Amino acid sequence: MHGYLSSFPCLAVIGPRQCGKTTLVNSLPGAWTRIDLERASDRDLVARDPDLFFRLHPGRVVIDEAQLLPELFPALRVAIDADRGTAGRFVITGSSSPALLRRVSETLAGRIATIELAPFSWSEVHPAPPGPTFVELLADLNAPAARFVELQARGDIQQVHDYWLRGGYPEPWLRASHRFGATWMTQYVRTYLERDLGRLFPGLDPNRFRLFLQHLAGLSGTIINQAEVARGLGVSPPTARDYFEIAHGTFLWRRLPPYVKNPTRRLVKHSKGHLRDSGLLHRLLHLTSRDTMLGHPQAGRSWEGMVIEEILRQLEWRGVDCDSFFYRTSAGAEIDLVLEGEMGLVAVEIKQAQVADRRRLATLREFVCERGCRLGIVVTNDREPRLLDERIVAIPFSHL
Repeated sequence: MHGYLSSFPCLAVIGPRQCGKTTLVNSLPGAWTRIDLERASDRDLVARDPDLFFRLHPGRVVIDEAQLLPELFPALRVAIDADRGTAGRFVITGSSSPALLRRVSETLAGRIATIELAPFSWSEVHPAPPGPTFVELLADLNAPAARFVELQARGDIQQVHDYWLRGGYPEPWLRASHRFGATWMTQYVRTYLERDLGRLFPGLDPNRFRLFLQHLAGLSGTIINQAEVARGLGVSPPTARDYFEIAHGTFLWRRLPPYVKNPTRRLVKHSKGHLRDSGLLHRLLHLTSRDTMLGHPQAGRSWEGMVIEEILRQLEWRGVDCDSFFYRTSAGAEIDLVLEGEMGLVAVEIKQAQVADRRRLATLREFVCERGCRLGIVVTNDREPRLLDERIVAIPFSHL
């Protein structure tokens, strides 16, 4: 965050509600004027005359939930342009990427940097032991598969399953109580539906969207056919499409597009998706204990989504530029995650099993060979990393 503030006049910190955005900006050193647009008095202070507000506060201002006041953005642009050469003057936060980023792109292009904050990742909850980390090796084009065998565990299998069940929202982690976590998550969903979405999307039917969220929980980790979802909910295809855009734009849902760069094969063309926090998924599925989670038919897909989020969050926070996909042929051959970017082409298979079965990795081996992948990774529940081939390595989730 501090690196962006030293280069840009304004920084936008976006992410889901209650993921720690306010706590992060409160850690800024020095004296800052802090405005919370959810507080009526603060909102009135800025809304009465946004231009005057910025003339009186020309720098070191933090504005929470900036998307709630659209007229803020033209005034912010004028304030930035009045002293364009000075970096680190304004920080804004937002819980809705469509509402906020639309304003940013329309009025603040070239004047602002944006970072996305997510709930705690596994690597944040459990710091790395000495030695190279997973993301350091992944980002290093010269690191062969054999180097990943050096990775050390961040925690044991009990801690892995605890994180998987609870997810990463900070508040439940600060209170080491599963009962509190379950209650908190129920209230979180209620606030999201009844307050946040109502303000951002006034025409939205909260009861219908609640059904959609329950539907999403069942679809998490699957290939999405929006026409079928529309029929299941009894809404029009455009409405279903809007619902997916809202879930994606408010950081609840991640879309993975298909990797379709082989014109000689018949490939699945629909996107895949998952709920981005495993704790939220488990609450929507009414899974409140490790045993009910492990015994649920959706456990494998829940595990897959958690692993994908962990890898992508680590790459995002390290600033590694890459695109993420899934790969599946019409015959059913599948790769759970394909990464393509400055670290090269990397294929990732995700297994809930303890040990990677070499006999079931034919698709991964073929993909790595045919596409010239730098690396193939199998994420497992094993105790130690294992080199499976010159370019394929099995890594326990605990070592990510």
